[in-house]
Amino acid sequence: MAFVDRVEIFVRGGDGGNGCVSFRREKYVPKGGPDGGDAGDGGDVIIRAVAGCDSLADLVNRKFWKAEHGGHGQPANCHGRKADDLIIQVPPGTVVRDRERGHVLRDLVQAGEQFVVAVGGRGGRGNKSFASATNRAPRQFQKGTPGEERWIVLELKVIADVGLIGLPNAGKSTLLSRLSRATPEIADYPFTTKYPNLGLVTIGGERAFILADLPGLIEGAHQGVGLGHEFLRHVERTRVLVHLVEPFPLDGSDPVANYRSIRRELELYREALAEKPEIVAVSKSELTGSDEVRQRLRDELGVPVLGISAVTGAGLAELVRQVVAKLSEIKQTQAPPPPRVRPPHQRDEILL
Repeated sequence: MAFVDRVEIFVRGGDGGNGCVSFRREKYVPKGGPDGGDAGDGGDVIIRAVAGCDSLADLVNRKFWKAEHGGHGQPANCHGRKADDLIIQVPPGTVVRDRERGHVLRDLVQAGEQFVVAVGGRGGRGNKSFASATNRAPRQFQKGTPGEERWIVLELKVIADVGLIGLPNAGKSTLLSRLSRATPEIADYPFTTKYPNLGLVTIGGERAFILADLPGLIEGAHQGVGLGHEFLRHVERTRVLVHLVEPFPLDGSDPVANYRSIRRELELYREALAEKPEIVAVSKSELTGSDEVRQRLRDELGVPVLGISAVTGAGLAELVRQVVAKLSEIKQTQAPPPPRVRPPHQRDEILL
Protein backbone atom coordinates (compact mmCIF):
# COMPACT_ATOMS: atom_id res chain seq x y z
CA MET A 1 0.00 0.00 0.00
CA ALA A 2 1.39 3.40 -0.97
CA PHE A 3 2.17 5.92 1.74
CA VAL A 4 -0.16 8.93 1.56
CA ASP A 5 0.23 11.86 3.95
CA ARG A 6 -2.16 14.46 2.49
CA VAL A 7 -5.70 14.16 1.13
CA GLU A 8 -8.63 16.49 0.47
CA ILE A 9 -12.14 15.20 1.10
CA PHE A 10 -15.67 16.57 1.21
CA VAL A 11 -17.67 15.80 4.35
CA ARG A 12 -21.37 16.36 4.93
CA GLY A 13 -23.48 15.63 7.97
CA GLY A 14 -26.80 13.90 7.45
CA ASP A 15 -29.96 15.98 7.13
CA GLY A 16 -32.49 15.90 9.91
CA GLY A 17 -35.77 14.18 9.09
CA ASN A 18 -39.11 16.00 8.69
CA GLY A 19 -41.75 16.00 11.36
CA CYS A 20 -45.02 14.20 10.68
CA VAL A 21 -48.56 15.62 10.37
CA SER A 22 -51.03 12.97 11.43
CA PHE A 23 -54.30 12.67 13.35
CA ARG A 24 -55.47 9.74 15.37
CA ARG A 25 -58.28 7.82 13.68
CA GLU A 26 -59.93 5.11 15.75
CA LYS A 27 -63.41 3.68 15.82
CA TYR A 28 -65.49 4.97 18.71
CA VAL A 29 -62.90 7.73 19.41
CA PRO A 30 -64.48 10.87 17.94
CA LYS A 31 -61.72 13.22 19.08
CA GLY A 32 -58.50 11.42 18.41
CA GLY A 33 -56.27 14.49 18.13
CA PRO A 34 -52.82 14.93 16.56
CA ASP A 35 -50.31 12.11 16.78
CA GLY A 36 -47.52 13.10 14.36
CA GLY A 37 -44.12 12.13 15.79
CA ASP A 38 -40.85 14.05 15.76
CA ALA A 39 -38.09 13.22 13.31
CA GLY A 40 -34.59 11.91 14.03
CA ASP A 41 -31.33 13.84 13.82
CA GLY A 42 -28.88 13.32 10.97
CA GLY A 43 -25.57 11.59 11.63
CA ASP A 44 -22.35 13.46 12.37
CA VAL A 45 -19.10 12.99 10.46
CA ILE A 46 -16.32 12.22 12.95
CA ILE A 47 -12.56 12.11 12.35
CA ARG A 48 -10.97 9.63 14.77
CA ALA A 49 -7.29 8.80 15.33
CA VAL A 50 -6.80 5.03 15.46
CA ALA A 51 -3.70 3.17 16.61
CA GLY A 52 -2.21 0.87 13.98
CA CYS A 53 -3.20 3.11 11.07
CA ASP A 54 -0.08 4.67 9.51
CA SER A 55 -1.24 6.22 6.25
CA LEU A 56 -4.13 8.09 4.64
CA ALA A 57 -4.12 5.72 1.66
CA ASP A 58 -7.57 4.34 2.50
CA LEU A 59 -9.09 7.78 1.89
CA VAL A 60 -7.58 8.46 -1.52
CA ASN A 61 -10.21 6.71 -3.62
CA ARG A 62 -13.19 8.23 -1.81
CA LYS A 63 -13.57 12.00 -2.01
CA PHE A 64 -17.12 12.40 -0.70
CA TRP A 65 -18.12 11.29 2.80
CA LYS A 66 -21.78 11.77 3.71
CA ALA A 67 -23.50 10.64 6.87
CA GLU A 68 -26.98 9.14 6.82
CA HIS A 69 -30.12 11.26 7.06
CA GLY A 70 -32.37 11.12 10.08
CA GLY A 71 -35.64 9.23 9.82
CA HIS A 72 -38.93 11.11 9.29
CA GLY A 73 -41.55 11.28 12.00
CA GLN A 74 -44.33 8.69 11.84
CA PRO A 75 -47.99 8.54 12.89
CA ALA A 76 -49.01 7.17 16.27
CA ASN A 77 -46.40 9.39 17.96
CA CYS A 78 -43.57 7.33 16.48
CA HIS A 79 -40.31 9.24 16.34
CA GLY A 80 -37.94 8.98 13.40
CA ARG A 81 -34.69 7.07 13.79
CA LYS A 82 -31.54 8.99 14.68
CA ALA A 83 -28.92 8.27 12.02
CA ASP A 84 -25.62 6.62 12.90
CA ASP A 85 -22.49 8.73 12.87
CA LEU A 86 -19.97 8.30 10.06
CA ILE A 87 -16.49 7.70 11.49
CA ILE A 88 -13.39 8.31 9.36
CA GLN A 89 -10.31 6.59 10.77
CA VAL A 90 -6.95 8.36 10.42
CA PRO A 91 -3.47 7.77 11.90
CA PRO A 92 -2.42 9.58 15.09
CA GLY A 93 -0.61 12.77 14.13
CA THR A 94 -3.20 13.88 11.56
CA VAL A 95 -3.95 17.58 11.31
CA VAL A 96 -7.48 18.49 10.16
CA ARG A 97 -7.73 21.79 8.26
CA ASP A 98 -10.58 23.71 6.64
CA ARG A 99 -9.69 23.92 2.96
CA GLU A 100 -11.42 27.22 2.25
CA ARG A 101 -10.24 29.18 5.29
CA GLY A 102 -6.97 27.32 5.85
CA HIS A 103 -7.17 27.24 9.65
CA VAL A 104 -6.57 24.14 11.76
CA LEU A 105 -9.75 22.53 13.04
CA ARG A 106 -8.07 19.92 15.22
CA ASP A 107 -4.69 18.25 15.68
CA LEU A 108 -5.26 14.59 16.51
CA VAL A 109 -2.04 13.62 18.23
CA GLN A 110 -3.00 10.65 20.40
CA ALA A 111 -4.86 7.49 19.42
CA GLY A 112 -8.50 7.69 20.49
CA GLU A 113 -8.84 11.44 19.97
CA GLN A 114 -11.71 12.44 17.70
CA PHE A 115 -13.39 15.53 16.32
CA VAL A 116 -16.85 16.17 14.85
CA VAL A 117 -15.96 17.77 11.53
CA ALA A 118 -19.52 18.03 10.14
CA VAL A 119 -22.52 18.18 12.47
CA GLY A 120 -25.71 16.44 11.40
CA GLY A 121 -28.96 18.36 11.02
CA ARG A 122 -31.66 18.50 13.67
CA GLY A 123 -34.85 16.54 13.17
CA GLY A 124 -38.10 18.49 12.84
CA ARG A 125 -41.05 18.35 15.23
CA GLY A 126 -44.33 16.66 14.37
CA ASN A 127 -47.75 18.27 14.79
CA LYS A 128 -48.24 16.54 18.14
CA SER A 129 -45.72 18.91 19.72
CA PHE A 130 -47.69 21.95 18.44
CA ALA A 131 -50.91 20.94 20.19
CA SER A 132 -52.19 23.34 22.84
CA ALA A 133 -55.40 24.32 24.56
CA THR A 134 -56.17 26.84 21.81
CA ASN A 135 -54.75 24.79 18.92
CA ARG A 136 -56.20 21.30 19.28
CA ALA A 137 -55.85 20.26 15.65
CA PRO A 138 -52.47 21.68 14.58
CA ARG A 139 -51.30 21.16 11.05
CA GLN A 140 -47.91 22.70 11.62
CA PHE A 141 -44.74 20.68 11.48
CA GLN A 142 -41.03 21.34 11.20
CA LYS A 143 -38.74 20.28 8.42
CA GLY A 144 -35.33 18.94 9.35
CA THR A 145 -32.30 21.21 9.09
CA PRO A 146 -29.56 20.30 6.60
CA GLY A 147 -26.29 18.83 7.83
CA GLU A 148 -23.09 20.83 7.91
CA GLU A 149 -20.79 20.43 4.91
CA ARG A 150 -17.24 21.48 4.09
CA TRP A 151 -14.06 20.54 2.26
CA ILE A 152 -11.27 19.55 4.60
CA VAL A 153 -7.59 18.73 4.24
CA LEU A 154 -6.11 15.84 6.22
CA GLU A 155 -2.37 16.19 6.66
CA LEU A 156 -0.33 13.48 8.37
CA LYS A 157 2.72 14.46 10.37
CA VAL A 158 4.60 11.35 11.41
CA ILE A 159 4.96 10.94 15.17
CA ALA A 160 8.34 9.52 16.15
CA ASP A 161 10.75 9.91 19.03
CA VAL A 162 13.81 10.32 16.83
CA GLY A 163 14.15 11.61 13.27
CA LEU A 164 17.05 10.89 10.93
CA ILE A 165 17.93 13.96 8.87
CA GLY A 166 20.64 14.73 6.37
CA LEU A 167 21.25 15.23 2.67
CA PRO A 168 20.16 12.53 0.23
CA ASN A 169 22.44 9.48 0.23
CA ALA A 170 23.71 10.16 3.76
CA GLY A 171 22.88 6.60 4.81
CA LYS A 172 19.66 7.18 6.76
CA SER A 173 17.74 4.22 5.32
CA THR A 174 20.65 1.86 5.87
CA LEU A 175 20.96 2.98 9.49
CA LEU A 176 17.23 2.49 10.08
CA SER A 177 17.37 -1.04 8.68
CA ARG A 178 20.34 -1.84 10.92
CA LEU A 179 18.80 -0.52 14.17
CA SER A 180 15.29 -1.89 13.61
CA ARG A 181 13.36 -4.44 11.58
CA ALA A 182 12.18 -1.83 9.09
CA THR A 183 12.91 -2.56 5.44
CA PRO A 184 13.15 0.79 3.63
CA GLU A 185 14.23 0.97 0.01
CA ILE A 186 18.00 1.36 -0.21
CA ALA A 187 19.86 2.42 -3.35
CA ASP A 188 22.94 4.40 -4.37
CA TYR A 189 21.05 7.35 -5.88
CA PRO A 190 19.54 10.44 -4.21
CA PHE A 191 15.93 10.66 -3.04
CA THR A 192 15.55 6.90 -2.73
CA THR A 193 13.24 7.56 0.23
CA LYS A 194 10.12 9.35 -0.97
CA TYR A 195 8.18 9.08 2.29
CA PRO A 196 8.98 8.51 5.99
CA ASN A 197 9.75 5.03 7.21
CA LEU A 198 9.27 4.11 10.87
CA GLY A 199 11.17 1.52 12.85
CA LEU A 200 11.04 0.36 16.46
CA VAL A 201 14.43 0.28 18.18
CA THR A 202 14.58 -2.19 21.09
CA ILE A 203 17.15 -2.68 23.84
CA GLY A 204 17.20 -5.98 25.66
CA GLY A 205 13.91 -7.00 24.10
CA GLU A 206 12.10 -3.91 25.41
CA ARG A 207 10.96 -0.93 23.39
CA ALA A 208 13.45 1.94 23.47
CA PHE A 209 12.19 4.49 20.91
CA ILE A 210 10.57 4.93 17.50
CA LEU A 211 13.01 5.98 14.78
CA ALA A 212 11.89 7.72 11.58
CA ASP A 213 13.90 7.79 8.37
CA LEU A 214 12.80 11.13 6.97
CA PRO A 215 13.18 12.00 3.27
CA GLY A 216 16.32 13.91 2.40
CA LEU A 217 16.16 17.60 1.73
CA ILE A 218 18.21 20.01 -0.32
CA GLU A 219 18.91 23.74 -0.32
CA GLY A 220 15.70 25.71 -0.72
CA ALA A 221 13.53 23.07 0.93
CA HIS A 222 11.82 25.69 3.12
CA GLN A 223 10.44 27.16 -0.11
CA GLY A 224 9.23 23.78 -1.37
CA VAL A 225 12.28 22.85 -3.47
CA GLY A 226 12.81 19.11 -3.82
CA LEU A 227 10.67 17.26 -1.31
CA GLY A 228 10.55 20.55 0.59
CA HIS A 229 7.56 20.89 2.85
CA GLU A 230 6.79 17.19 2.38
CA PHE A 231 9.93 16.55 4.44
CA LEU A 232 9.91 19.41 6.90
CA ARG A 233 6.43 18.93 8.29
CA HIS A 234 7.39 15.44 9.50
CA VAL A 235 10.37 16.84 11.42
CA GLU A 236 8.01 18.84 13.64
CA ARG A 237 6.73 15.71 15.41
CA THR A 238 10.11 14.32 16.43
CA ARG A 239 11.70 15.02 19.81
CA VAL A 240 15.36 14.34 18.96
CA LEU A 241 17.17 14.72 15.65
CA VAL A 242 20.05 12.54 14.50
CA HIS A 243 21.91 14.48 11.83
CA LEU A 244 23.88 12.22 9.51
CA VAL A 245 26.74 13.78 7.55
CA GLU A 246 28.27 11.91 4.63
CA PRO A 247 32.10 12.20 4.76
CA PHE A 248 32.66 11.99 1.01
CA PRO A 249 29.57 13.11 -0.96
CA LEU A 250 29.35 11.95 -4.57
CA ASP A 251 29.07 15.54 -5.81
CA GLY A 252 32.33 16.52 -4.08
CA SER A 253 30.64 19.03 -1.76
CA ASP A 254 32.06 19.97 1.62
CA PRO A 255 30.61 18.00 4.57
CA VAL A 256 30.69 21.03 6.90
CA ALA A 257 28.87 23.17 4.34
CA ASN A 258 26.31 20.40 3.88
CA TYR A 259 25.66 20.29 7.62
CA ARG A 260 25.18 24.05 7.80
CA SER A 261 22.87 23.93 4.77
CA ILE A 262 20.53 21.50 6.51
CA ARG A 263 20.54 23.57 9.70
CA ARG A 264 19.75 26.71 7.72
CA GLU A 265 16.76 25.07 6.06
CA LEU A 266 15.38 24.03 9.46
CA GLU A 267 15.73 27.58 10.81
CA LEU A 268 14.14 29.19 7.76
CA TYR A 269 11.17 26.82 7.87
CA ARG A 270 10.54 27.18 11.59
CA GLU A 271 12.91 28.30 14.33
CA ALA A 272 11.54 25.71 16.74
CA LEU A 273 12.95 22.93 14.53
CA ALA A 274 16.49 24.26 14.90
CA GLU A 275 16.10 24.25 18.69
CA LYS A 276 15.38 20.52 18.92
CA PRO A 277 18.05 18.38 20.60
CA GLU A 278 20.46 17.08 17.98
CA ILE A 279 23.07 14.36 17.74
CA VAL A 280 25.61 14.79 14.93
CA ALA A 281 27.17 11.69 13.42
CA VAL A 282 29.43 11.06 10.45
CA SER A 283 28.11 8.04 8.56
CA LYS A 284 30.09 5.50 6.55
CA SER A 285 32.98 5.58 9.02
CA GLU A 286 34.36 2.43 7.43
CA LEU A 287 35.71 4.60 4.61
CA THR A 288 39.33 5.68 4.82
CA GLY A 289 39.66 9.31 5.89
CA SER A 290 36.26 9.57 7.60
CA ASP A 291 37.95 10.12 11.00
CA GLU A 292 39.64 13.26 9.67
CA VAL A 293 36.26 14.55 8.46
CA ARG A 294 34.73 13.85 11.88
CA GLN A 295 37.57 15.70 13.63
CA ARG A 296 37.13 18.67 11.32
CA LEU A 297 33.40 18.79 11.96
CA ARG A 298 33.96 18.66 15.70
CA ASP A 299 36.50 21.49 15.59
CA GLU A 300 34.46 23.80 13.36
CA LEU A 301 31.06 23.19 14.92
CA GLY A 302 32.20 22.97 18.53
CA VAL A 303 29.90 20.01 19.27
CA PRO A 304 30.57 16.30 19.85
CA VAL A 305 30.48 14.28 16.62
CA LEU A 306 30.05 10.52 16.50
CA GLY A 307 31.49 8.22 13.90
CA ILE A 308 29.17 5.38 12.91
CA SER A 309 28.97 2.67 10.30
CA ALA A 310 25.77 0.86 9.44
CA VAL A 311 27.85 -1.67 7.52
CA THR A 312 30.27 -2.74 10.27
CA GLY A 313 28.12 -1.68 13.24
CA ALA A 314 30.82 0.59 14.65
CA GLY A 315 29.48 3.38 16.87
CA LEU A 316 25.85 2.24 16.74
CA ALA A 317 25.70 1.24 20.42
CA GLU A 318 27.02 4.66 21.46
CA LEU A 319 24.52 6.38 19.17
CA VAL A 320 21.61 4.49 20.72
CA ARG A 321 22.93 5.24 24.22
CA GLN A 322 23.07 8.98 23.54
CA VAL A 323 19.60 8.98 21.97
CA VAL A 324 18.11 7.24 25.01
CA ALA A 325 19.89 9.69 27.31
CA LYS A 326 18.48 12.72 25.48
CA LEU A 327 14.97 11.26 25.45
CA SER A 328 15.24 10.68 29.20
CA GLU A 329 16.30 14.30 29.72
CA ILE A 330 13.32 15.53 27.73
CA LYS A 331 10.95 13.27 29.65
CA GLN A 332 12.25 14.59 32.97
CA THR A 333 11.94 18.24 31.94
CA GLN A 334 8.40 17.69 30.67
CA ALA A 335 7.25 15.67 33.71
CA PRO A 336 4.67 17.41 35.91
CA PRO A 337 5.85 18.57 39.34
CA PRO A 338 5.27 16.08 42.15
CA PRO A 339 2.15 16.71 44.25
CA ARG A 340 2.65 18.75 47.38
CA VAL A 341 2.32 16.64 50.50
CA ARG A 342 1.23 18.49 53.62
CA PRO A 343 3.03 17.41 56.80
CA PRO A 344 0.78 15.84 59.42
CA HIS A 345 -0.83 18.11 62.01
CA GLN A 346 -0.12 21.19 59.86
CA ARG A 347 -3.04 23.60 59.70
CA ASP A 348 -4.05 25.37 56.48
CA GLU A 349 -3.05 29.00 56.35
CA ILE A 350 -5.81 31.47 55.61
CA LEU A 351 -4.71 34.55 53.73
CA LEU A 352 -6.85 37.64 54.22
